[in-house]
Formats: sequence, C-alpha cells, structure tokens
Amino acid sequence: MKAALEQALEEMIQAINEWFDEQAARTDLEQIIKRTTLQMGIFDDIFVLYKPGRTIVDSLDMGWDEGSLSTQTIRFTEELVRAEIQPRLVEVVQEKLAEWADTPLIDYRFTFRGKFPTSNGMLKLTLLEYINEEKRQKLLERIRTYTDQKLENGVYPTKPLETTFLAKHLLDPVLFPSMDATWIIRQYEQIQTLNRERKDALAEHRHTIIYALTLWAEKQFLPQYFDVQISEYCENEYSLKPDQKLDGQVKSSHSIDLLLYAAVMILRFEPSYSKPRGLRFLELAKQLGSEQADRMLTEGSGTYKPEDTYVKTEQVECQANDVFARIAIQIHQEEPEAYQQAIAFIIRLLEQGFPKSYHIKLKSKVKQYLPIKGLAKSDTHRFFANALEYPELYSLLEQYARVAIQEFEFYADTEGEKSGMPGSYAAFGLGLTREQYFPLIYEYMAQVDDEHQMIQDKFIVAFADKYGVTADSVPVLVHSLRRSTDGLKLKLLPEFEQDEKLEWLLEQVQELESYEVQRVLYPIFGKVEKLAALARKAEGKRKELLLRLSHAAGK
Repeated sequence: MKAALEQALEEMIQAINEWFDEQAARTDLEQIIKRTTLQMGIFDDIFVLYKPGRTIVDSLDMGWDEGSLSTQTIRFTEELVRAEIQPRLVEVVQEKLAEWADTPLIDYRFTFRGKFPTSNGMLKLTLLEYINEEKRQKLLERIRTYTDQKLENGVYPTKPLETTFLAKHLLDPVLFPSMDATWIIRQYEQIQTLNRERKDALAEHRHTIIYALTLWAEKQFLPQYFDVQISEYCENEYSLKPDQKLDGQVKSSHSIDLLLYAAVMILRFEPSYSKPRGLRFLELAKQLGSEQADRMLTEGSGTYKPEDTYVKTEQVECQANDVFARIAIQIHQEEPEAYQQAIAFIIRLLEQGFPKSYHIKLKSKVKQYLPIKGLAKSDTHRFFANALEYPELYSLLEQYARVAIQEFEFYADTEGEKSGMPGSYAAFGLGLTREQYFPLIYEYMAQVDDEHQMIQDKFIVAFADKYGVTADSVPVLVHSLRRSTDGLKLKLLPEFEQDEKLEWLLEQVQELESYEVQRVLYPIFGKVEKLAALARKAEGKRKELLLRLSHAAGK
C-alpha cells in the first residue's frame, strides 16, 4: 500500500504542478481582471480528481463517481487520505499560492478540493481554504466605492460583467459575515432601476442576480436547516432536519428576507419552467416559521398595489395572486362590460410584470370554446372564447394579446401537447374572425417556441379551413407553417392545382433557407420527393413552378 500511496501522490502532485504551470504561462491574466474593479483574481478554486493514470486537476469538478472506477482501482481508507494525502497535497498548493497569490491568477479566496476512491466509496474533501486578507480588504473597499458611486448615486446603466461579480460578492459570507438583507436588496433593485430602459440588458442583469441568489439559497442557506437529496429528475428535495429549532431569530433573519426576495424575483421574471423553484423557496421559508411567506402563499407577494390585484364591481370580481400565477375571475353579469373590465384588469397586471405564465380560474355560466380542435378546455381558454363573442371587445383583446405574447412562456393550466403561449386564445380567436388581425397572427408565430408547443398546428388547420389559399392568406400561412411540427397535414393540395396560387406560394418561400422551405411544403405536399414527382408529371407553367419549389427546397 505504501508504494501505491507514493505513486498516487506523485501522480497528483505532478498534475497540480502542471495546472499551475499552464495557467502561469497565460498572457491574458492582466487583461482579464482589468475589465472590472470587482474581480481580484481569475481562479478561486481547483479540484484534484484522483483516478490512477487519469488524474485531473481543474477549476471544475469533472464529476467522477463510484461508477467510473474499475474493480482494480486501489482504494484508500478515509483516515489515510486525511492523514497522509491531504497534508502532502496542501503543502504543494501552499507553495504555489505563496508564489502566485498576489498575482491576477488567484482570487482573494482560494479553495482546494479533492475526490478520492476509498473503501467506503468516493470521498469528496475540502483540503484547503485560503484567504488573502489584503486582497479581501481591497475588494471590500472597491465594492463600497462601486455601490456608492455607480449604484446609490449612479445615473447611468451599469455593465453586466460588473453585476456578475457584485451579485455573488454581496452574498459571500467571507466578505460579509454579517448579512444586511435590506442593503443587499437595495443594490439589486438599483441595478434594475439604472438599466430599466435597456430591455435586453435588464433581463441579463436580473437573470444574473437570480442566479446568484439561487446558488446562495441552495448551497449556503437552506442546507443549514434542511437535509437535501437529489430526486430522479435532478431536482433538490428538502426535508427539515430533525433537531432543527425554528426560533424567532431564524424566522426574522436577514437570510429569510433574501430567500423571499429570491422567490419573488424568480416568480416575476424567470421563464415558466423556473417558477416551481420560486414557489419551493416560499414553502421552505414557511416551514422555517416565516409568517411573511405564509401570507405571500395566501395573498401574493405584495409586489403590486392592492387596487391592482383586487377589483369588484356589479359586473365582475377579479383577484390576482402572483405567487401562484393565478387570476380568479367571477362574472356576475354576462355582458361585454364584465369581460372588458376583466381584460383591462389582466392587461394592467401584465404591464406591471405579473407572471405571463398565469392562468385564469373562472366562474361563469357561459361555456364557449374556440372552433379549433385539440385545444385544452381550460378556464383560461373559456374566458377568452366567451369574451370573443363580443365584437366591441376585439380591439381590447388585440391589445391584451400583444402584451401577453412572450416566447418561452406558457399558460400555467396547459401542459404537454396542449401547452400554449400567453395570448394564444385571443390571437387565435381574432385571427379566425377578421383578416385585419393577420398581422397579430404574424407577430404571434414569430414568438412561438416550436420545440415546446404544438397548438399552433391546430390553429393552422382552422386557419386554412377558414380562409383557404388567397393572396392575403398565403403570407400568414407560410409564416405560420415555419413554426409547425412534423405531425401537421393540410388538405390544401387541390387548391394548389391553380398556377396563380403556386406563384403566391413560390413568392413567399423563395427567400427562405431550404430547410425552412421543406418545413413549409411538407404539410401540403408531403416529402420533397413527392413534390419532385408532381413536377415531373406536370406540364407548361405548372411544371416550371413546381420545379422551382423543388429547387427552393434543396432538390
């Protein structure tokens, strides 16, 4: 065993030396940390992953586990790793840190971790925690200067890279052992305020802040009070530790405030698939005794004014809860005014940032549905179908659809093949009512996430049945077919026996990429080979048009 131990140590030490030598040879170290004053160094941790003959040292955990080891792999005892291997490796890394700690290579803190095969399985161990106090103090001063000048008293948009570093620094217990949630949240809010006029940049800043908060919650805060297991779907499952005391200090702590803030940020600004995490954070805060979390789960996050989340008139009663992304609507009088008030209520909420992946809980005596087969018969669908019975509401419904449409968002009461982007029912209904709403359909289809939504196929069938092939309908039809799925089939082939209609189709597809042309033509003609066969059998102008379509499709 002693020979095997020495061989293993030699292999790991060589890998560590090679990693440091490789990084030290880089010529871009100074340029990288000059991008922002909030970065003190490039690397803040490394892993040594020991596997005989294949040892790796990297700044990322390569994820080797028990299953990656052969039966011949030598396994150490945990005691041997701690008593013999750890001291030797730490000594090597400390020598390197003494040489490089004050350079851009090493951050103000540096963690050295290892993963070793033992008789009890893979042992993951933190070998060394290093803090450069001089760099730490310098970074704290830079953070104070930045937050004072650029945020608290700033007037200009900030840089996403600065937010990347600041967002995680503010949650770093080594930098800020005593957490001030009010101050931290104020900095996050000010970043959003300064960048509010730049939509794409604002979304990037928000996502960065949410990512930092999520890491802090899942890696630092929640494991203090919950045992964490990974489910078969690779999600965290939390169970309160048996002897955990939920005293008043925990219930009212700054950490709870940050957890609630993270939950609200996720629920308001992250895509639909992230919403369960935000809800989970609220439920965990409630388990820790947070009365505010309990209120939020019942009444909403408190982000919006009471008059914007509850309205009651003679015609209708509306109540919104952003935590559950739910809008409850009770129609007292089945008349246009009731639906007008409810739609206006929804628009106002969405314009203020209410989750677009919401759903409606409807109480109404009327049960209308759109003339489109295959849509979910949900309350949300029924509400908009009911509203579409009143032509005087069409312009308001169009306004709603344009506010609601958002790529990667879906109504919360649809799933699977019936998932629908917000605005679907209003846009579909209007599109099947009048040609003046063709531009709305065009805008809708431009935002469709065709990897996670199929109901556009159902609409396209209804659209083709309603309007057929006309000079006005073909552009919308082609644009919609670009977002269709492989399962769509249309009974339009007889209409394209007319040369004029083939010309309209050719005009719309000739500037598209060949794969897009194939996607458009398949629901009508089938495979491209079938289109080519039709061209061979045709004569005159029809033959020419079919050949040009085949060529556009890459055949």
